[in-house]
Amino acid sequence: MLDILVYEEKQHPAGETGPCLEYLLQHKILETLSTLGKAEYPPGMRQQVFLFFSRVLGQVQHPLLHYLNVHRPVQKLLQFGSNVLGSATEKEEVQFAAVLCAKIKQDPALLTYILEGKNLLTGSPQGDAGSSQGESLATNGALTASPEQDRERSMGDAPCASLAGKPKNSVSSSSPLRKENNLITSLINLCKSQKSRVALKAQENLLLLISVAQQAAATYLVQNSALCGLVTDHLCDLYNAVPTSADPADILSLERVSWRLQNNSADEAAFPGKGSLDAFFSWLDYCDHLVRETHPVVADAVTEAIGEKLFQGILQPQLLQMSELGILTSTAMLTAMVRQISAPALLRELVTFLLGTERQPEALTDSPQQHLLRSQLIEHCNHLSDEISLATLRLFEELLRKPHEHIVYSLVLRNLEERSYILRSQPGQEERSTHEQEHYEDTLELEEDPYFTDEFPDTGFRTCKKPMPSSPRGPARPNEKTDVNEIVLSFLGLVPDEAKTSSYLEEAGYDTYVHDALRLFQECSANIASWNWPQTPKPLEPCDPQAAFYEGHFLKVLFDRMTRILDQPYGLNLQMTSVLSRLALFPHPHLHEYLLDPYLNLAPGCRTLFSVLIRVIGDLMQRIQRVSQFPAKLLLVRRQLMGLVPEEQIDHMTLFQGVVVLEEFCKELAAIAFVKFTPV
Repeated sequence: MLDILVYEEKQHPAGETGPCLEYLLQHKILETLSTLGKAEYPPGMRQQVFLFFSRVLGQVQHPLLHYLNVHRPVQKLLQFGSNVLGSATEKEEVQFAAVLCAKIKQDPALLTYILEGKNLLTGSPQGDAGSSQGESLATNGALTASPEQDRERSMGDAPCASLAGKPKNSVSSSSPLRKENNLITSLINLCKSQKSRVALKAQENLLLLISVAQQAAATYLVQNSALCGLVTDHLCDLYNAVPTSADPADILSLERVSWRLQNNSADEAAFPGKGSLDAFFSWLDYCDHLVRETHPVVADAVTEAIGEKLFQGILQPQLLQMSELGILTSTAMLTAMVRQISAPALLRELVTFLLGTERQPEALTDSPQQHLLRSQLIEHCNHLSDEISLATLRLFEELLRKPHEHIVYSLVLRNLEERSYILRSQPGQEERSTHEQEHYEDTLELEEDPYFTDEFPDTGFRTCKKPMPSSPRGPARPNEKTDVNEIVLSFLGLVPDEAKTSSYLEEAGYDTYVHDALRLFQECSANIASWNWPQTPKPLEPCDPQAAFYEGHFLKVLFDRMTRILDQPYGLNLQMTSVLSRLALFPHPHLHEYLLDPYLNLAPGCRTLFSVLIRVIGDLMQRIQRVSQFPAKLLLVRRQLMGLVPEEQIDHMTLFQGVVVLEEFCKELAAIAFVKFTPV
């Protein structure tokens, strides 16, 4: 039969219907075949029907799907094909769906014919979309009707209603969207197949179907199909399938998953729950790709559904729970999700979910209820459980890697906008301070530490006899090269010689950080290139001089953690300093000034990263006097951390590890300051 139809088409002019094709349509042969396929009579008939339909639609060039006697049996095939998970005809079903998707891609007007959701198998009424006769497909900007539809109307068959004309969620009460059976539901069902090739083929064709370029077709997909709900429900089901006993460390150890790569069954046994994790993150990556590649109307609808069902419906209660194990697992899942998501629309939804949309500076009196989840996550950075603090700090570091301006603005920048951390100079004082600064710079020997005077007279440490005059100016100074050297030496000179160990080991100096800092700074600069950040700090004159400075909830927690660096676990210190380093890398003048300028003349009650480090060093200098053989023990601990000697427990281990992290952090900040000031 197929050979006859193809041969007949070649013998007739293009667009002309031959007698054999007319016979096929008028005598409802395809309807009969679909009925036999449903009944599986004779056995194996369903497979043959799928193959025949695929070949007819694929090889006959004459448009067929506009005809009622074609798209009606096609809908029947899709309906009984999408009802069974893991059916024996999956291969033929996905091939059939691929042909339909290709046809719709060529002519999006076919959407209304193929996506009709009425249950034809049970005899439910067709409704307006299937029974209206003589109705034009295109009105008021909808997709235009084709000549084939005009010929169809002359034969008495009915086209579907206009894409733009149907109301939102327009379905009969007997057939709600969640129970419809059509091409969308069939493809989603095939995406769940245990046969990886079938699932991949279904995912590719679902993308092909929904990547329609026309506004009307995209709107029809969103308003008249269960696409968004089905995609999101499958994502939520896969998330809920992840065992609650999954180890957070295993979750974070997963590499970034690609939906196109087939999972290796051997890898799924690497640790308990890996198969479930791979399935979830693979579908999340698929959703991310879908949002990035489809029409904005579809992308926004899918994003909104994911935000409502997964983020707010499932993740938020888990993140706000009291169970420490539950918090750890959900935070690890969220961190891995942040790492996986890259589509701008989906990333925006995630950032809004986590941080809210507020752009005004924070106040110390702000209620946590203004955005409960944001407040709770920041508080988790200072949790009694070090594991929860570590996991949440890791989450924020992953967030700060994402190319979204609101993340760093919400957490830090909005509180630095007015630069109210700087002490405003009285008239005449700034000129005098400038003269003193220039005179001091002429006499200062850079190897001296200008930040410690005779406050510790009995310690025996080398101190500077002259206190360093404060300067109200920002980081821009007349001699930029000297300024870079001063800032670098200020950070390198913070840790006293008695607490330094890197000089005893090869490849442990400040220079080792410069290369990494340069690479990270270039990556960060590329991410923020489109954010239109200023090149210089905001002038102090238009700033409100009465504005009280509050560093914000996030920096407050980080600075509080920094003051306890000598008493915290090694891993927690590494993660905390990693987040601060990530913030210091951002090329915003206010961030650079606040985190990396040692010369700020601070307003009363204000603190910067450098002032916090000075307090930590002061505490360290006192502790050194109370620990015997401090330098030797410190060097031993450092060698243990580097794996050069076997580990052994010694007294004050946490203190020694904290000192090692402190020294390395100061070198890292010096390297960041150097690469940010030095032209690349």
